[in-house]
Amino acid sequence: MDTKWTYTGDYNLIKKGVFKMGKSLTTAMKIQRPASEVFQALINPEQMSNYWFSSGSGRIEEGKTITWRYDEYNAEGIVNILEVVDPAKIVFTWGDPEQPTTVTIKLEEQEKDSTVIRVTESGFGENPDLERMLGQKEGWVYMLTCLKAYTENGVNSLRASLVHS
Repeated sequence: MDTKWTYTGDYNLIKKGVFKMGKSLTTAMKIQRPASEVFQALINPEQMSNYWFSSGSGRIEEGKTITWRYDEYNAEGIVNILEVVDPAKIVFTWGDPEQPTTVTIKLEEQEKDSTVIRVTESGFGENPDLERMLGQKEGWVYMLTCLKAYTENGVNSLRASLVHS
C-alpha cells in the first residue's frame, strides 16, 4: 500500500520555541454523547467506517491484531490492541514495525451526557521526526472532528475528505 503524509506548516515557529514538541502528542475534544456511545463508535469497525477508516478486520478487543484500511488513500495499517477498558480506555500500537507508536485513547464522561476524548500518541523516538509528528497531530484533530460529527449528528460525509498534497 502507498501513502504519503506531508506537512506544509511553518517549522520556524517550533524552532523559535513558540510551539514545543516532545516525544508524544495529545489531542482532545468534547463530544456531546455519553462515553458508552463514543466507545462503541471507536471499537466497532462498521461504525468506524462512518468517520475514520474505510474498514477494519475486526472489533477492537484486547490482545487482538487487526488491520485498518483506507481505500481512498490506498493505505492500510496493522494495529495491535494492548488494553481495552469499556467505556474508558483503548491502547494500541501501530505504524512502522521497526518503531511503532503507542496510542492511548481515554474517554472521560462529563455532565449532561458529554464526553471528553483524549488521544495521546507516544514513542516517536529520541529525535522525533517533526514532519511525522505534525502529520499525526493533524490526523488526530481530523479524526476527532469526524467522530464528533458522526456521533452527535450522524454525519458520515466528512470521512476521507482530507486532501494530501
